[in-house]
Amino acid sequence: MNRYDHDRSIIKACALLVILFAIIQINASAAEAKKFPVPKVEMKKGAIPEKPEKVTLAKNKDGNWRVYVEGKELPIRGAGGAVLPGMLEQLKAAGGNCVRTWGIGTLEDKVAGDERFIDRAYRVGIKVVPGIWVQHERHGFNYDDPASINKQREHVRDCVRKYKNHPAVLVWGLGNEMEGPTSATGSVKVFKEVEELAKIIKEEDPNHPIMTVIASSTPAKVKSVMEYCPSIDILGINTYSSASGTGESLTATGWSKPFAVTEFGVSGHWEVQKTSWGAPYEATSQEKARSFYASHTLVFDTNKGKELCLGTFAFLWGWKQECTSTWYGMYLPTMEKLPQVDAMTKAWTGEWPKNRCPKIKELTSPVYGKTCKPGRAQTAYLEVKDPDGDEMSFTWAMMAESTDLKVGGERESTPPSFPELIQKGDGPDCIFKSPEKTGNYRIFVTVHDGKGGAATANFPFRVE
Repeated sequence: MNRYDHDRSIIKACALLVILFAIIQINASAAEAKKFPVPKVEMKKGAIPEKPEKVTLAKNKDGNWRVYVEGKELPIRGAGGAVLPGMLEQLKAAGGNCVRTWGIGTLEDKVAGDERFIDRAYRVGIKVVPGIWVQHERHGFNYDDPASINKQREHVRDCVRKYKNHPAVLVWGLGNEMEGPTSATGSVKVFKEVEELAKIIKEEDPNHPIMTVIASSTPAKVKSVMEYCPSIDILGINTYSSASGTGESLTATGWSKPFAVTEFGVSGHWEVQKTSWGAPYEATSQEKARSFYASHTLVFDTNKGKELCLGTFAFLWGWKQECTSTWYGMYLPTMEKLPQVDAMTKAWTGEWPKNRCPKIKELTSPVYGKTCKPGRAQTAYLEVKDPDGDEMSFTWAMMAESTDLKVGGERESTPPSFPELIQKGDGPDCIFKSPEKTGNYRIFVTVHDGKGGAATANFPFRVE
């Protein structure tokens, strides 16, 4: 799936919409509303060198493909996103070492005073896979128009020239699901043009490999990359419920070059069970944490085909509205981490963080996934504990089911909320009133440990 639009103004707009929702949802107390401080990490001092670090691909002594930076092996411990202030520091503190972007404009975003994203990444010690957007036919781009083709080629050349000597650059990310996220085969026209763009990058920059990213490892798409894109060095795969089998799927298709799982984590909202009216059931944050840990471990450490895997990029190191406000995010807008972050910290470092997030066991309600009458009192109960014994606080919220659903993770509007219908919500039990208007709704609960950790769960219900 295409997770962000190439236009960074869209990314910012999405973030602002979700932050607006957070202001509505997380308003129970000053402790819950505050933003938690950015963790302190070691920073590189002095002027940033205008000299690239040579990046190569080779097999290590165990026969596993790896990235080497100036001859030193770098297993990718990556995240997608981390584009908002403080997120790079959070990634470093959790044990991550790499971040990918979807658009080149992100590199210029100011994330710490006047400091650019790419410069901050260097100082924090995070490598960057700069995304160079390749246009999508579904957005109206015409791959039969020479003028459009030439304009895109010059854009790619300009991007590479501008950033190729920055020491934070690891690998070029050429395109994201440009072949068609819902297509089983992908567009041959697009694949052929990706090859032309890859040639341009190689002409301009001998120091950094090139990765292109497709949606899922379907055999037809992989074979098209093999046939039409020989200049691509790394295949990036965006995959969710099937992430752990990526290596096996690629080797079965005949892929022998390195790959990276460029988006993974939870099951996509299109992959899960739904109510009778079509509302998807979202996993709790604890269930998501298990999925993150298992997927990374299987694809990178233990599964068949792991020898081709350079690493993974957890999605999403931040927050966004997509289907719900909590489906893909690994953080809250308050900078509170969710259990998915703890899981990746364990996977990357072998150790749990000092402060663990609350662990949700179960969210129950008589109207969980069911219909009810309008204007009636309803109840919900959360079973949760904190691994560190921290005192927990709770925020309950009701929202309409999202109807502004898009393809490919594009920007969605935040549905309306109904704080006046939450009659009791200061503990693990909630009393709420069903809306008078018929329709589809969700109850959300957020648990806070007061030390920067949180947990989330929700359920759909219908009024008729």
